Amino acid sequence: MHRVPDPRALVDRFILLYALAWAGGTIGYVPLLSILLPVQVAGLAGKTAGVDWLAYIALIGAIAASLAGILFGYLSDVTRNRRGWIVAGLALSCTLLLVIGRMTSLPEIVAAIVVWQLGLNMMLGPLAAWAGDVVPDDRKGLLGGLMAFAPGLGALAGALVTIPGLADGQARLGLVATLVALCVVPVLLHGPPAGAVRVQAAVLSEPHRARRLALRMWLARLAVQVAEATLFAYLFFWLASLDGSVSDNQTARLFSVILLVSAPLALLVGRWSDRTDRPIMPLQACALISALGLVGMALAPDITGAMLAYGLFGVSSAVFLALHSAQTLRILPRPDRRGRDLGLFNLANTVPSLVMPWLTMAIVPAAGYPALFALLAGLAALSGLLLRNMTPAN
Repeated sequence: MHRVPDPRALVDRFILLYALAWAGGTIGYVPLLSILLPVQVAGLAGKTAGVDWLAYIALIGAIAASLAGILFGYLSDVTRNRRGWIVAGLALSCTLLLVIGRMTSLPEIVAAIVVWQLGLNMMLGPLAAWAGDVVPDDRKGLLGGLMAFAPGLGALAGALVTIPGLADGQARLGLVATLVALCVVPVLLHGPPAGAVRVQAAVLSEPHRARRLALRMWLARLAVQVAEATLFAYLFFWLASLDGSVSDNQTARLFSVILLVSAPLALLVGRWSDRTDRPIMPLQACALISALGLVGMALAPDITGAMLAYGLFGVSSAVFLALHSAQTLRILPRPDRRGRDLGLFNLANTVPSLVMPWLTMAIVPAAGYPALFALLAGLAALSGLLLRNMTPAN
């Protein structure tokens, strides 16, 4: 007798394949932007000039990524073909990874990075919206928890492709492209369960309330993301100001511990939020704990206290950002424009990279790191307040 598959099991299979694909998207940019591109730019411009070129490339790339995410998310909405855009973006971004490795001048690299960002977000924009189409609200905590493993896998991929003797500069980018394809192709081949119904949020019947909820969610993420981006960029400099013996390896190990702890914790918290139908409470709690961690950093008397306080902030903010990405799908005001709206939401991830350097330069020289952390703690606390009494429609 033929056994009919459990629909929930089929949805869970899609979620697992989707989380793997999301990790593939992270692998598509983390090794390049954190290791391979800086090495290539430094080889062409030298270490001193290379810093300026990297800043320029990061700015142009962030602008291209922001616009591309909105554009291709919208195009996947109007064509109703998420999979086709993901396939095209996968092909273009992986091809451009190989092209970047062959560039022999800095202007060529800038141009190639822009086109690569277009391809990458041609894949990531529709991919983000696809989860909203398929994953029901009572599984979004699981989705967010599994997506939390993506940053760690991206960092692991960077460590893998840079193993001495494994591959040279050009081959490393080819290896990255291969890893991305291996992660993304399974969900393209299997896709959502046959007959899966596109998830339509009930908030569509209350457009004004839906827009207010979406704005609060966006501002809440922006506040935490500014703090996270600032600490990611300047953590080493702050620790070194407390203890001159702190090495870059110690800082990297601290980042690694936070990734190792935050991913399984996000999965546990996400599953709890599904079972209890309390999707927003963990976000609010994580935002407030992040604020406490930042206060602890501002008051840290020594390097040990500083690392512990940063660990509290780092874990709670990582869990917040992972679960927020999935729960945002609940409150988008127009399910038929998920791709476009998620592209707009992604500005909360890119805007901080433009704001953070100016914020730091304005505060730290005049008032020191404690004043900066106090401001960031206020932003994290504001995020928690924005999420207070928020109840997405179901």
